Amino acid sequence: MPNFISRLKEGNPRSITAMLLAVMLFSVMDTLIKVLSERYPPIQIAALRGGLSLPLIVLWIHWRGAWPEVMRARWPLHLLRGALVIAMLVLFTVGVRGLPLTHAYTLMFFAPLLITVLAWPVLGEQAPRAHWWAVVGGLAGVLVALRPSAEGFVSWSGLAVLGAAVCYAVSAVVTRLCSRTDSKDSLVLWVMVILTLGAGVLAAPHWLPVQSADLWLWLGLAISGFLGQLAITEAFRHGQASAVAPFEYTALAWSLAIDWMVWRQWPDAFTLLGGAIIVASGLYVLRHEQVHATADHP
Repeated sequence: MPNFISRLKEGNPRSITAMLLAVMLFSVMDTLIKVLSERYPPIQIAALRGGLSLPLIVLWIHWRGAWPEVMRARWPLHLLRGALVIAMLVLFTVGVRGLPLTHAYTLMFFAPLLITVLAWPVLGEQAPRAHWWAVVGGLAGVLVALRPSAEGFVSWSGLAVLGAAVCYAVSAVVTRLCSRTDSKDSLVLWVMVILTLGAGVLAAPHWLPVQSADLWLWLGLAISGFLGQLAITEAFRHGQASAVAPFEYTALAWSLAIDWMVWRQWPDAFTLLGGAIIVASGLYVLRHEQVHATADHP
């Protein structure tokens, strides 16, 4: 048993665990973004998302004495990541302002498929057949949940979320590419610096004063975003992108719970069935990884 547990902490299973944690934290962050989007411009939310997390990141790096590693960075890739994250946050905020979280997350599930597709030519990762079946199964669950209708796909909010999904997928692959030479701390710090400065400059002409009643929301946004960024960077730094990506689907369960607890919105049977298919697809990949880990370490 100890040997089995130690195997789960290596490679893809370790990254899958980090992804599950990241999804939970980002679900909290996205809920706060949806609430704040009713009172602040999307680009200002993106700027404060980065700016409020930066002190936490700096303290984390200083505590670990990781500054020498942070300064070694592939700047073109970091600039690309920063631009993609800015676009992703703005588009997602625009979309989630007009859609329930469950609908927005379902549209965001386009990202894992795109990550799997991009991982082959960009990263040279040969995805096992099990991973492809899991992605197909997860997308089938998305279709069941949506019962594809014009509502959500044709709206501007839906198109904005789909654009955010594309930005996220490309950013995830670039993160994996960066991680081959740059440290985890470098990946976390510089994307937040670029997000803060880039979005801050764009937000400046239409900046609104932050209301004192919203300070606790901004604090929660900073903490959940900081911890989520650490977790998702860890996920794509060590794991095969095509293996980690399907676990984005667990966000559907979080969105269902949050929509009910916060906005008293509850999905129908089709959405619940689709969610079950998505979760089953993710568990299939986890089981596949555990079996192969056991076979490789007799």
